[in-house]
Amino acid sequence: MGTNVVMPQLGESIVEGKISKWLKTVGEPIKLYEPILEVETDKVTTEVTAAGEGTLLKLYFNEGDVVQAGTLIAYIGQPGDTPPLGGKFDVHAVEPAHAMTAAVAAPAAVAQPSVAQRISPVVARIASEHNVDVSLIKGTGEGGRVTKKDILAYIEKGGVSLPAGPGLKELAPWEQPGLGELFRPTEEVFARLAPAPAPAPAPSALPGETVALSSMRKSIAEHMLRSKQISPHVTTVFEVDLSRVAAHRNANKAAFERDGANLTFSPYFVAASVAALKQHPMVNSSWSDGGIVLHRPVNIGVAVSLGDEGLIVPVIKNADSMNLLGLARVVSDLTDRARRKMLKPDDVQGGTFTLTNHGTSGSLFATPIINQPQCAILGVGKIEKRVVVMTQNGVDSIAIKPMVYVGLTFDHRILDGNSADNFMATLKHALENWG
Repeated sequence: MGTNVVMPQLGESIVEGKISKWLKTVGEPIKLYEPILEVETDKVTTEVTAAGEGTLLKLYFNEGDVVQAGTLIAYIGQPGDTPPLGGKFDVHAVEPAHAMTAAVAAPAAVAQPSVAQRISPVVARIASEHNVDVSLIKGTGEGGRVTKKDILAYIEKGGVSLPAGPGLKELAPWEQPGLGELFRPTEEVFARLAPAPAPAPAPSALPGETVALSSMRKSIAEHMLRSKQISPHVTTVFEVDLSRVAAHRNANKAAFERDGANLTFSPYFVAASVAALKQHPMVNSSWSDGGIVLHRPVNIGVAVSLGDEGLIVPVIKNADSMNLLGLARVVSDLTDRARRKMLKPDDVQGGTFTLTNHGTSGSLFATPIINQPQCAILGVGKIEKRVVVMTQNGVDSIAIKPMVYVGLTFDHRILDGNSADNFMATLKHALENWG
């Protein structure tokens, strides 16, 4: 028997994926669990592996195509086999689940479609943003389902909208601050209707080349812009002496490697952040109109650069339960899988605080943008030896020390300068007195 390769559903709220790259061509032999293609969503880029062996007989879609979860995208069989017709698998299991998700996402102001209508969460969100009655739209999808193209065409033609709703809806579990998906749009996290998009600027008259935007780049741009619009950003910068951290790392790096962990400086900053967050829990929080939400878990996101492709922030879950060796192992694993595009949606969800090491590219200090709906983000600059003045027993002397600028960008609605500086002072003390 042959093997059907089906577009996976990469997360509860993700109903489609973009085929970013085919790793195999028709006629190539395929081994069990061998990567066949890369699938890109607005959350992650990951590989899809083969669930069977044989020869790749047919590709049903091209690179760049956006395909619904559950759709047949490739077929593996034996030479001479006849590939099946393309189509959707497990329709009765997949589609009603999508409809139920959509019903949760749509506010009361929008008429709820029947399960037979089967709209996706994407369509439900567009309907809620534009106050559109989906039942008025003639769907062109399977079984008359209203697709994203249908609703966008309806809105573009000036379709009739419902009166504006109250502006707030009951939060679904995945929309709760601190529990939601990392790149979930902020107006969904806080259950607000999104403002109408600003008109696109007129194209430049200067000659140039247009570089296509990837789903990840679009998501990063959207998330960063909304964060600046929502949170009043303030940055405080401290200088930290890493002499003790550097000495500890040099003395233990080989032992950590024997235990399967790469001891970089990042685990030290994660550990120091954990200590400071436990002492100053307001930094491990999110803003809501009902009050400041203090998060019990300490889930620290570590930004990983993917070069020209952008960046992604995998999350160390329950970082406060790990020692330095455990943190080193998790940081190494997440960083490696991020660069090999092997992260899963759960790996980038649930962060309560973020750390970004911009110093790896030579930057001394920066003012990173807050990762909504978190309260703050820690930026670590380049570690370099500098001449500093030391005072001991009232006597000044000059010494060469490994120094680093560490900046905290925080939401001024939640923290004031004094509380942010107290957090940084605790972090600085933990690093400078590493035992």
